[in-house]
Amino acid sequence: MKAKFFSVIITCFIISSAYSQTNLNEYKYVIVPNKFDFLREKDQYQMNSLAEFLFEKYGFNAIIEGEEYPDDLTKNRCLALRSDVLKDKGMFKTKLQVELKDCNDRVVYTSPTGESREKEYGKAYNEALRNAFKPFEAMHYSYKPKENVTAITTNENGSQQPVANNKVSKEIEALKAEIENLKKEKEVKPQPTTVITTNQKINEVKTQVKEEIAVAGVLYAQEIANGFQLVDSSPKVVYRMKNTGLDNVFLVEGKSAIIFKKGNNWVIEYYLGNQLKQDVLNIKF
Repeated sequence: MKAKFFSVIITCFIISSAYSQTNLNEYKYVIVPNKFDFLREKDQYQMNSLAEFLFEKYGFNAIIEGEEYPDDLTKNRCLALRSDVLKDKGMFKTKLQVELKDCNDRVVYTSPTGESREKEYGKAYNEALRNAFKPFEAMHYSYKPKENVTAITTNENGSQQPVANNKVSKEIEALKAEIENLKKEKEVKPQPTTVITTNQKINEVKTQVKEEIAVAGVLYAQEIANGFQLVDSSPKVVYRMKNTGLDNVFLVEGKSAIIFKKGNNWVIEYYLGNQLKQDVLNIKF
């Protein structure tokens, strides 16, 4: 019974190791942070440099965070795994694990715990990290891209996924075919032509200018306390009219003038020197 139990455990371990190895082989780079969360300073005790060294030792292409990335990694961040070192609690032991995540922050691999009984932090961290990296030696990592990735697509949840070369090629071919069809349709269908004489063009311009002048001359009445304010299309307040005891007669605020209705028109009356002047206003209430 015990033999059977241990054989099942060993089989699961072998399958798990093989699966992890296959997954890791699909990634070309490993990015090492310049500081681990359980430490106070960047590269304290040379832990980040040691992690980079150990990844390189076991065949990985390691890059310290902040360094210049290769062109293919700049275009496709999903080619790289982000590494981290996690510290576990222990009374008399220092315990560390190596964790690898993909570009969508999913954990791809977590190493067994590496331990050390050294009392000095520098020696303890160094030994525990080296022990946590030991399983990488048996993996025999070698980069083998699953597919030739040439693009990245963003899902609805914001995560990124690589797009295979053959899929991109199909989409490009479909777009090319659609463009060609549009070109053929444009060549076959005669385009309508409109002959516009010089006089027609002049009349159109005159009409447009008249319409713009008419619109510009309109004053829009907006109700305020004790009267109305007249604004143009800017909108800019041109006049403020105050109510009087007479119907359709208003005093103009800040000016020696009145605005009143004369027939169907609104008129502003004021003195220019000693001469009484009247101007017609186009007011819209």
